[in-house]
Amino acid sequence: MPLAGKWIGMDLVRQEIVKSAKSIVVKVGSNVLTAEDGTLDRAHLAHLTEQIAEIKASGREVALVSSGSIAAGIGRLGLPKRPTSLPELQAAAAVGQAELIDAYEATLRPRGFHAAQVLLTADDFDDRGRYLNTRNTLLQLFRWNAIPIINENDTVSVEEIRFGDNDRLAAMVTNLLRAPLLIILSVVDGLYPTAEAAEQGGAPIDKIMQLDESIFAMAGTSTSGLGTGGMTTKLEAARLATSSGESVWIAGGRRPNVLRDMLNAEPIGTVIPARGGTLAARKRWIGHTVRPRGTFIVDEGAEMAVAQRGASLLSVGVVEIRGRFEKGDVVAIEGPSGRSFARGLTNYSSEEARKIVRMPSDRLAEPLSTARYDAVIHRDNLVIL
Repeated sequence: MPLAGKWIGMDLVRQEIVKSAKSIVVKVGSNVLTAEDGTLDRAHLAHLTEQIAEIKASGREVALVSSGSIAAGIGRLGLPKRPTSLPELQAAAAVGQAELIDAYEATLRPRGFHAAQVLLTADDFDDRGRYLNTRNTLLQLFRWNAIPIINENDTVSVEEIRFGDNDRLAAMVTNLLRAPLLIILSVVDGLYPTAEAAEQGGAPIDKIMQLDESIFAMAGTSTSGLGTGGMTTKLEAARLATSSGESVWIAGGRRPNVLRDMLNAEPIGTVIPARGGTLAARKRWIGHTVRPRGTFIVDEGAEMAVAQRGASLLSVGVVEIRGRFEKGDVVAIEGPSGRSFARGLTNYSSEEARKIVRMPSDRLAEPLSTARYDAVIHRDNLVIL
């Protein structure tokens, strides 16, 4: 089946999302690629990869965020179950990553494409220079007719530099590439309103127009045997992507021809359209990519001024400083309710900021010797979440 068929009677939202998606990020979960015996399901991987090659051949750019290295290593090593210790998991990933890339290359090469292994850690996104270099590398791979196969660098990652799951990594890659569409392929067909609906073969929710708490309440907290993320992590990834101007589509990765059906705008899975306009690249990085180094706790007046009137954050509205950070670091802004509502580049280190808490801007020179900035965070360096 071709990737662009007749759309008569098809869903208009899906049609528009597919038509605008000149570049696509596809995320494939561990369980989608793993056979019942714990080994890599090469046949199904090849089936999905054929469809990814068709997307590339249609003139779109496509990047693949693929889980499965640890699962592939478990199968290759003949382990009876998923290890629990960090050294064992990282060793399994080291063995499995080679098998994973080999499987992708075996399917892509006969179709005229290259499989390019890209292993990332959260530090690659936190550092602005490395972040831009990663983007430039991926764009060059596109020009060289390669399909990036992206995964977390499980062999070296530790808790402090982990993404947590590949759903979040996929959303961050989507932001990095400014791709209009993120497809998340899971072992479930989408978000179901209740567990009973999923168990009894009901239909998933067709569209989610707003990711509020009622939607997250439907997701539950379950994780699968080989994967690290359940539906909650997928919705969190969707919130990250859609708030930056990208759409997300969750569907069952074990469904035959799933990507072909999606690119034909078939009414499958759960679609979450983008919200609002597209953020500029720099503000994507500030608001949705880099991890905050600390937090400014502000009063109600400051929250209203920043969130509703687009004002800069002034020291007089800051009531508490948390964490340690330097000038130029990304810092979260939290209101009285405890909700983090914005992020920005701080003009002051945490040590300096603690000296000017609750202080009017015209008095900042007293504790700091010289008052360099009227605002703690200027509105040009602020992103409302």
